[in-house]
Amino acid sequence: MAVASIGGHWIQLLRLRPVFEGQDVVFVSTKASFASMVSNCKFYTIPDGSRKNPINLLLSFKVLFKILRQEKPEAILSTGAAPGLLALLCGKILGKKTIWVDSVANVEKLSMSGILASKFATHVYTQWPDLAQGTIKYAGSVLAKEQKQ
Repeated sequence: MAVASIGGHWIQLLRLRPVFEGQDVVFVSTKASFASMVSNCKFYTIPDGSRKNPINLLLSFKVLFKILRQEKPEAILSTGAAPGLLALLCGKILGKKTIWVDSVANVEKLSMSGILASKFATHVYTQWPDLAQGTIKYAGSVLAKEQKQ
């Protein structure tokens, strides 16, 4: 399962599509029209929540938990933001492998969601070599992936 909110998080998730080749991927985002960008895959829409909208965060958590129980993915990958973090939290509760890829925009430090993900996600990746430390790994950038295509 691949989860991201709108904007740059979704674009970065789409740039990782070559990693998903040969896999049955379910995409989840906060904007229904994004389904057309992954038309050959199953797609779910969830409420978009943030610190400024905690009610939607609770709704997102509830919907994500239901989707995960229905789809039973082997792993959940997210490029952010809050809805992706919630997906990883739901996955952790259900015993799934969880992968966080922090945004390429976070040049000097991990995002707040990335810091939280590093506390419980199976794998956490930064897109900047200088930010890799401890359990936070660097394996390249989605920008580099785009240039190779």
